[in-house]
Amino acid sequence: MKIRRFMAAALTGLSLLSIAVPEMSLANGLRVVKRGTSVTLDVPMNRAVVVESDDPFAELSIANPNIADISSLSDRTIYVLGKSPGLTTLTLLDASGKLITNVNVRVAADVSEFKERLRQILPGEQIEVRTANDGIVLSGNVSSAARLQRALDLAERYAPERVSNLMSVSGVQQVMLKVRFAEMQRSVSKALHSSVALGNAGGSTLGETGQWLQGSNGLGNAIEVKDGIAGALAFQFGVGSLQVGLLLEALEQKGVVRTLAEPNLSALSGQEAKFLAGGEYPIPVSQDSGTVTIEFKPFGIELNFIPRVVDGDLINLELKAAVSAIDTSNSVLANGLSIAAFSRRETSTTVELRDGESFAVAGLVQDDFLDNTSQVPWIGDVPVLGALFRSADYKREQTELVIIVSAHLVTPTRGEALSLPTDRIKPPSESELFLLGRTVHSQKGPASEVAKQDFNGSYGYVMD
Repeated sequence: MKIRRFMAAALTGLSLLSIAVPEMSLANGLRVVKRGTSVTLDVPMNRAVVVESDDPFAELSIANPNIADISSLSDRTIYVLGKSPGLTTLTLLDASGKLITNVNVRVAADVSEFKERLRQILPGEQIEVRTANDGIVLSGNVSSAARLQRALDLAERYAPERVSNLMSVSGVQQVMLKVRFAEMQRSVSKALHSSVALGNAGGSTLGETGQWLQGSNGLGNAIEVKDGIAGALAFQFGVGSLQVGLLLEALEQKGVVRTLAEPNLSALSGQEAKFLAGGEYPIPVSQDSGTVTIEFKPFGIELNFIPRVVDGDLINLELKAAVSAIDTSNSVLANGLSIAAFSRRETSTTVELRDGESFAVAGLVQDDFLDNTSQVPWIGDVPVLGALFRSADYKREQTELVIIVSAHLVTPTRGEALSLPTDRIKPPSESELFLLGRTVHSQKGPASEVAKQDFNGSYGYVMD
């Protein structure tokens, strides 16, 4: 008996709960209007709202049935269905034809689901969602451009091509790019040439290297040395009427070139920045009409990049950097004009790195080796003695290049905190220049430590 009573009480409670739930949901969608008061009713599109009047009505009318549809559930209750975005008027009249009230019915897109999805995907972002006609308006601040784009992509799902973006990105959005070009070029070349001439008192013969040893007696007078030869040794001797001339030429060259450039440039996120420190070289260009025009080709240190702050301190960089110089050794002749060539090191890439990090975006190790041997046929192959009839030279060039990129998020600062190159040097007075021989004037402050530096002492490079 006790079990039956318990089961009956449980079933009764469940039935009452099931009845109460629809009543609660109906109450949440219920709007009450009173006589003589102006009411604005917000109805989501494709959703319904129940309106209840304090006074019984006898007649209903809707100004634009394409925006909202109505039906009466009783003499006090109205069922309003939103059909399309817009604003219309609902009029209630009593049995005597008098106006009870006018209700402004505003139908807009349902963004409740969109707001919920936005909170789930981008938690913590201060994004406000509003409706405008049949579209969605987003406003507020977001932490990064990537999150802003995610919010726009999600809004496009609910209102395709009807999304207005009034959001702004908070935080630092300016990027300073520091690019370092470091290049070392080493070259070594050695050459050893020998020339032998045989002749008699009446003439001379051609030696191994194609040089003539000429004189009044055929040999030993006015010897021509090849261009670029650092040292030469010539001697001759005779055995009877046979004259023998010998010329030894030697050359050894070593060189080291160091190139270092560090251009720095700042830009706003998403904006292109350009930098050029160098000049422009005139190049003549022949036209179809026969005239010659001049075009200028830039050279020097070039830097073009587009930074994008993706998320927080993550930076996306589209980078193009180059270092070029005029190379007169590879000049060409055109219409009687000598046009110089250019040596150029260039990189173009896209990388991602965080604030303060560095990236080696390019590198090159090049090793060129060239050797050459010329000799008199057969005689030059003779051991030991054949060296007098043989010439040899070799050249080796090594190049090492690396390009390192560093990115920093920066904010403006006061001008007094910045140091200029002109702050380091101050012209001396006449007494300091003529009496003391000083080329700079000592000054106080942080720049004085740099200004005290001079260029005295040893310099140069040693190559093994």
